[in-house]
Amino acid sequence: MRRFLTIVSTALITGGIVVLADVGVTLAWEEPVSSIYATIQQQRAEGELDDLEASFLEDHPLPDVQDLGNRRAARRLANEFEPEIATGQAIGRIEVPAIDVDAVVVQGTDDATLQKGPGHYPDTGLPGQRMTMGIAGHRTTYLAPFRNINELQSGDEVILRMPYGEFTYEVEKTEIVEPTEVDIVRDVGHERVVLTACHPLYSAAERYAVFGRLTEIELTQG
Repeated sequence: MRRFLTIVSTALITGGIVVLADVGVTLAWEEPVSSIYATIQQQRAEGELDDLEASFLEDHPLPDVQDLGNRRAARRLANEFEPEIATGQAIGRIEVPAIDVDAVVVQGTDDATLQKGPGHYPDTGLPGQRMTMGIAGHRTTYLAPFRNINELQSGDEVILRMPYGEFTYEVEKTEIVEPTEVDIVRDVGHERVVLTACHPLYSAAERYAVFGRLTEIELTQG
């Protein structure tokens, strides 16, 4: 009996240490189990994005729209790209140098999609469409791409690399809003990106939002 109790107590202590270690890692960085899953999903998304870019550029070569000028050409390409994407599919890449973000963006913001990476709000525009593009991301799980979103400041860059071009935005402001304030991704008469994530850390009580205005377009050379 004593041996049995010793085994049980040892198992409980070991289990407690593992739980505490997991909590510690999550507090310091991100939840480890979901991160492994998200890493695999991001690798798959990379392959999807490479294939999508190759096929899109083959069917929509840049010379066909060069005479329109960058903004008009980008708009036409974005409009032609939109019907080719589906929920859960990789659509582009987001880079935010100030907080070390470099991730594939997927279409949609449902739970399953956000486990793969930052997700594009499907009711918002795409880069080049002269609309607002909304992107949501996790802060503590599934690689936590937007963990440090609250560190972004005015002037920081947000870069979106789409199969048809690279779009650079400059952060203008940040806000903490209620989850019900969906109008933060409304169109405002100029092209912009809005990044959102739960706030504060380990809570979904509010949303942290970052607003960036388009400053530069560079079309992809097919």
